[in-house]
Amino acid sequence: MLLGVDVGGTHTDAVVLRGDKIVASAKVDTDSQNLLRSITQVLETVLKEVPPQLISRLNLSTTLTTNALVEDKTEHVAIIVSAGPGMDPETFRVGNHYFPVGGAIDHRGMEVALINDSEIKSVVSHCKRAEVRTAAVIGKFSTRNPRHEEHIGHMLSPDMDYICMGHRLSGHLNFPRRVATAYYNAAVWRLFNNFADAVEKSVLSSCITAPINILKADGGTIPLKEARNLPVESILSGPAASVMGALALCRIEKDAVILDIGGTTTDISLFADGWPIIDENGTRFANHDTLVRAINGCSVGIGGDSAITLTNDDEKKVAVGPERFGPCMALGGSRPALMDAFNALDDAGLGDVEASRRGIAELAQAHAMRPQELALKAVAYAVEKVKTAVDELLAAVNSRPVYTIRELLGKRRINPQEVYIIGGPAEVFAPHLEKALGQKVILPPLFSVANAVGAALARNTAELELFADTQQGRLLIPNLGIERHAPKEYNLDNAKEDVTVAMQEHFNSLGLREDSPVDITEAYSFNMVGENGLAGRNIRVKCQVRPGLMGEIKI
Repeated sequence: MLLGVDVGGTHTDAVVLRGDKIVASAKVDTDSQNLLRSITQVLETVLKEVPPQLISRLNLSTTLTTNALVEDKTEHVAIIVSAGPGMDPETFRVGNHYFPVGGAIDHRGMEVALINDSEIKSVVSHCKRAEVRTAAVIGKFSTRNPRHEEHIGHMLSPDMDYICMGHRLSGHLNFPRRVATAYYNAAVWRLFNNFADAVEKSVLSSCITAPINILKADGGTIPLKEARNLPVESILSGPAASVMGALALCRIEKDAVILDIGGTTTDISLFADGWPIIDENGTRFANHDTLVRAINGCSVGIGGDSAITLTNDDEKKVAVGPERFGPCMALGGSRPALMDAFNALDDAGLGDVEASRRGIAELAQAHAMRPQELALKAVAYAVEKVKTAVDELLAAVNSRPVYTIRELLGKRRINPQEVYIIGGPAEVFAPHLEKALGQKVILPPLFSVANAVGAALARNTAELELFADTQQGRLLIPNLGIERHAPKEYNLDNAKEDVTVAMQEHFNSLGLREDSPVDITEAYSFNMVGENGLAGRNIRVKCQVRPGLMGEIKI
């Protein structure tokens, strides 16, 4: 049986799947101050119906790292960057402990300037004084030759609890993105590992012995033990769960909009020809471009518990969100929220309807308005905010080439033919959004636990890149720390075979037995000519086990 747990900002959901059927589900309030408590509570609930020893796999999506970065609740990181000539490292400054240092590797992986050890010793002294215990080391061309990063890391290691090496994050050559990604990865490392320790303890106490996976931003999963070194992969895990849930439940075949409405936010994503659109080169997060591949989307601060506010001027403007001051009044809250407006309009019937009506009436009276007018304006405001966000996301996606988790579609205009809506408040939103968007809105079965379904069914994924320079006799797979000799006769076919085998061995080392094929997504070979003719080949091959689902749900 597969167990999926989605830790949302308002609720934590869980589902247990046997084959193509859901055999147990649960929903509990999320305790943002103690996510472990929410996970333990939801596990206890579903395990009342399912013996824990029958669980074969547990997939978890979490808001932990996303919230920590957004709220700036991370620890300090020493960022050591070696940019070499032609690039000012100050352009990419991030964090409070940023150290540009000398040394340079060129685009072929050749050392052109040595590391100055005295500079690194000075960094170590600073970190001791500032009590900084995590670091990120990033060289401009470290994916072509990691020697400088490894040397700096070796000098730092006696005084650090964790060091993130830039070349281990991705094979992509993009120095600014690598700096930001390494910083974020180190910044949430301790927080995530403390969380992982607690999750493992909770799962063991529940008598579950199944492997634990974390949902990544691209809709795939990564084993928890690997995520401990790559916690940055878990940012935007929640929106990815909603997309994979839609993929499992909605049978999407056309261009479509997916709306996941929670208690705090609405996550918006797009499908092209039935497949989720992805930020292939890496998502932008907290004002920095990263190397984290993520499902393309956006969030707007509109949810069922979003607070209703009014201005005190003559216009009496009604606004909803982005603030959330606990649950709506229907569920025991103290201030009117969007679901209270739906209750006041007799659209929802959620919880204590009289509490909703009372809260809306009191707020309306304080501003000399009629309760129904206030409720209507609140709903209209929320719906318009979501519509505007959809339009803006479409405009952004249609301005550049479109990638899906399956393939590159090129410069293709996305023209949604369908709108799917999931999440707890989805049912009451549907008719209002249908009118605003001018399209039929489809509410799938199991809409309230779609994220947990998506988490449960998401399969393990990975991406590797191989680089070979036969003139230098060097072969690298930087993500895995593999470096070996490449003979003069080494060619593109050899590289494709080697990177495929490396991927299979990587999965085996993690204890994974995925049936998904290893796809070659990019393959290039360039001849290098010297004075006497062909001097060697420069080869690059990229492969991937793509995100997808391990099965389907029959409703």
